[in-house]
Amino acid sequence: MNVKWNGQFSCFDLVSKTNECSNSVVRVGNVEIGSGSFVVMAGPCAVESERQLLQTAEAVAAAGANILRGGAYKPRSSPYAFQGLGLEGLKILSKARSETGLAIVTEVMSEEDVCLIAEYADLMQVGTRSMENYALLEKLGGCGRPVLLKRGMTATLEELLRSAQVIAMSGNRQIVLCERGIRTFETATRNTLDISAVPVLKTVSHLPVIVDPSHAAGVRSLVPVLSRAALVVGADGLLVEVHPSPDEAMSDGPQSLTFRQFHDMMDDLQPYLAIRDAAHRHGPHLVAAVGADQC
Repeated sequence: MNVKWNGQFSCFDLVSKTNECSNSVVRVGNVEIGSGSFVVMAGPCAVESERQLLQTAEAVAAAGANILRGGAYKPRSSPYAFQGLGLEGLKILSKARSETGLAIVTEVMSEEDVCLIAEYADLMQVGTRSMENYALLEKLGGCGRPVLLKRGMTATLEELLRSAQVIAMSGNRQIVLCERGIRTFETATRNTLDISAVPVLKTVSHLPVIVDPSHAAGVRSLVPVLSRAALVVGADGLLVEVHPSPDEAMSDGPQSLTFRQFHDMMDDLQPYLAIRDAAHRHGPHLVAAVGADQC
């Protein structure tokens, strides 16, 4: 480990990697994140209707996704944009889980909604704008559900782990970190994927790390190649936006994959997964070895 990182990250004792705790596995329903398998979460940015979500759930499950994503409550930049279906959206997500067997990840925006959303969700997502909402993070410490913590769009890795530490100190150590791109001066993409964040986090923390290539790119044609990059550098999985008709989506249409594009992307990842699996079987991972100990 880089000597500088020892002091920079070791203070977050509940989430930093130690000899006693080098790798933790987060269980989401029947899915294990951090156990060596590559977990794919896929679905629309927002739950728009029962038909839209059930179609998407069936399509992503058939393509090999493990978890269905869908926003019931949406923190939109514009007050005029679609804000989500709320409780109705949660009920639709629950029906999709019943019909497909997929676990559910959905975003929670306020500490007041934690208990309600925990009744429906298998994985509680903290969005980029909420990463430093400490009242929310503390409430999630007692929600009884694992947490997907997205990196803030202007947050350092130190700040991301600080937020994870808050959740852990509040009683919940079932945390998955998510690199989703950061805001830079570049305008060709929606954000800039900090691909180096994955191996750094895998080195200094025992928590699983996934990548959201959709929000990093903002352009659907880039999502498959960024997904390959995430796999190659050792990410534990992906969070991908998929929609039956992206051009008609109420939110994030330009970065959402069609069913066919998602299926093709999943097929394209298979050779890279085979190489990674072989590396795990025959020796340490070249970038971020998965530790033998779990916590």
